[in-house]
Amino acid sequence: VQLQASGGGLVQPGGSLRLSCAASGNRSRGRPMGWYRQAPGKQREFVASIYSNGYTRYADSVKGRFTISRDVAKNTISLQMNSLNPEDTAVYYCNLIDTGGRDLWGQGTQVTVSS
Repeated sequence: VQLQASGGGLVQPGGSLRLSCAASGNRSRGRPMGWYRQAPGKQREFVASIYSNGYTRYADSVKGRFTISRDVAKNTISLQMNSLNPEDTAVYYCNLIDTGGRDLWGQGTQVTVSS
């Protein structure tokens, strides 16, 4: 299984960005997927996740601002991030939980919120 993330960049406070993650590999379909982030000097933290039945979870810090979605046919997930603030600055990692319960990670994409 491979995870390829894209869509990071520099945005001003109050702006929006959309991240995408494409999963490949036979064992990647239908698995729980999500996003984590790691800011400089901090531990990696959960952002959002989505399950095969469409159920979603969000960290309290992003509820109402971020939306995770899934394209089953393309085996991709997206994270629409609105009302971004400097505290959202981090490297964002795509995550997939495989059939053995292991966490698999993409390469990370940088999101910088700054004026």
